[in-house]
Amino acid sequence: MKITLLLIGKTSSTEVKSICDDYRKRINHYMKMEEVIIDNSNIKIQDNSKVKEKEGELILKKIAGTDFVILLDDKGKEFTSVQFAQYLESIFNQSVKNVFFVVGGAYGFSDAVYKRANAKLSLSKMTFSHQIIRVLFSEQLYRAFSIIRKEPYHHE
Repeated sequence: MKITLLLIGKTSSTEVKSICDDYRKRINHYMKMEEVIIDNSNIKIQDNSKVKEKEGELILKKIAGTDFVILLDDKGKEFTSVQFAQYLESIFNQSVKNVFFVVGGAYGFSDAVYKRANAKLSLSKMTFSHQIIRVLFSEQLYRAFSIIRKEPYHHE
């Protein structure tokens, strides 16, 4: 199985990139994980809904029909860290080959992306920048693996 973190837009912060790289290396001890960045800098449309549609097309080009797709979305289901680990484990037990966690652009996801998604996950009711979500989610994914493996990273 492979996990892909699919992101709209590059990060300009070397600190964010460094932290995410560190967590990705840690996660790769458990399972192959990659980060795929979709460059949206050439989308020069003023209409927010059209931007979502164009970004949605770019997202859907990266995903195969058999991939399990989870959108990181403010309207998604919220979990504790332990519940998230259990949720991940249930996906792994379904013999899914590829799991995509998708972080959309500033205006969210298009209807087509919502229709394609298998699930929606919210990290908080608060709004975070796309830079910070990368760090928060990477840490939570690593924490979930440590919980699944009963390693001492998570204290409860």
